[in-house]
Amino acid sequence: MQEQPPYSPSSSDEDKSKGKGRAEGKKSVKEKGAGRSVGGKDETRWSLVAAVRKAGGKLGKERVTYVCSNCGEGSSQWWGMCRHCEAMGTLMKYVPGADSTASEGSHHAYRSWIPQKSKEMVPQSLQQVTKGVDQSGWRIPLSGSFGTEIARVLGGGIVPGSLILVGGDPGVGKSSLMLQLASIVSENIGVGESSAVVYVSGEESIEQIGNRADRMSIKSRNLYLYSSTDIEDILDKIQPLSPRALIIDSIQTVYLRAFAGSAGNMTQVKECTSALLRFAKLTNIPVFLIGHVTKTGDIAGPRLLEHIVDVVLYMEGERCLSHRLLRSVKNRFGSTDELGVFEMSGYGLQAVLNPTEMFLTEHDSDSEILAGLAVAVVLDGSRTFAIEVQALCVSGSPRSGEVVGIPKNRADVIISVLMKQAGLKLQDNAVFLNVVSGFMLTETAGDLAIAASICSSFLEYPIPNDIAFIGEVGLGGELRTVPRMDKRVLAIAKLGYKKCVVPKTSEKLLKPLNLDLEILPCSNLKEVINTIFRPQ
Repeated sequence: MQEQPPYSPSSSDEDKSKGKGRAEGKKSVKEKGAGRSVGGKDETRWSLVAAVRKAGGKLGKERVTYVCSNCGEGSSQWWGMCRHCEAMGTLMKYVPGADSTASEGSHHAYRSWIPQKSKEMVPQSLQQVTKGVDQSGWRIPLSGSFGTEIARVLGGGIVPGSLILVGGDPGVGKSSLMLQLASIVSENIGVGESSAVVYVSGEESIEQIGNRADRMSIKSRNLYLYSSTDIEDILDKIQPLSPRALIIDSIQTVYLRAFAGSAGNMTQVKECTSALLRFAKLTNIPVFLIGHVTKTGDIAGPRLLEHIVDVVLYMEGERCLSHRLLRSVKNRFGSTDELGVFEMSGYGLQAVLNPTEMFLTEHDSDSEILAGLAVAVVLDGSRTFAIEVQALCVSGSPRSGEVVGIPKNRADVIISVLMKQAGLKLQDNAVFLNVVSGFMLTETAGDLAIAASICSSFLEYPIPNDIAFIGEVGLGGELRTVPRMDKRVLAIAKLGYKKCVVPKTSEKLLKPLNLDLEILPCSNLKEVINTIFRPQ
């Protein structure tokens, strides 16, 4: 038996003191370790350097972490050089839990928007989820020719609660695209729906955005502009508006206070995207993120960024050209085969109504320029394009030929097949190839047009401007069919072409179409030469 202490408090006083101690302990853990569940077994991990005090009777020693201000990577020890990015003198001391507001920052980013507590959520059957839901009217519609192009790429409209990432080269028109989209969404108001759309920029002031909107003749009353880089501040300010959609320009300029490092580093980009994803799912508000790209064309930030979001769109186009292509490389709610075609003008982006002929130029039937010019019919996603291929054969040239817009190895294969299987004496000729309008011809359906253009230039025989070519060329000189032959032929028939050279194997497939178009089936390149380049 142990000896009785000289003073023993009453049971009520003891219970009170214990209760007070427990309450203070819980409060301390809650303030310095937000996100920790009971017992400290499960933690919401928002960054690699997130660390909170240990739960228990006694508070453990604070863990000191050294964070690189350049890349955001953390280390438990100080080193003169960051082991991840190899930058010198960039390691900064970081003590998690030192700032109670910072430790709760990541949860504050979506806490006020949660419609129901996670403990109340239980698994539901598919019938319960889809009961009473009108799938046809579920998506947010986009009206007009411009909205129709974007809706095509998204799979039919904007899915509520989706997180959409839009990437592209600097100056390609990402901000203009999103500003026009915000105007369309704010004007299509349904019964009982919020009309506000918020465009948040971390790169421009609201006056600069307003000037750009005025240039593009955007006068929507329900479009709200805000300039900020703090995620918590953004969500607090837009909450009274309860917007129909949120646009962030760009994800590399925003940050969360709970994580060390400047905006744009790996940790900040990942955690900001995760917070906005949670916000979108819990509030059913679609969020658009504009992302910068690197020199290689990938979106800046961790590769995980493209896995977090629901949709990834890339905007492509050359600065010297007016056409822009909006391509879907990931879409959880639709096909990735769709393609949106736009044209940049002084008033913003305009939808191209007939993209099939946008890469064609008009020529007279007796023009000398038609020598070495052939038209290929290619598919990009679900869109059909008629592409002009130019060839120039120069005999006795001291230099080798050049290829623009066509893979070099593919061009070498076609030239070798023409020499071996078709009998063209191209050994002493420098062959130059070019695809008009800067288009990159990577599909094998353009092989036949490439071969025909080379033959036309070598034989100095112009190809009539009402003939198109579809087919792949094999190493034996044979012509092979390509997918969706019927769709390609239908597209050029609408453009007014009178003849089309196709592989003989696809003749039976095209015969039932009954088009006002003469099909010229050929088995190999020799038949093509005898059919097209035969004197009339």
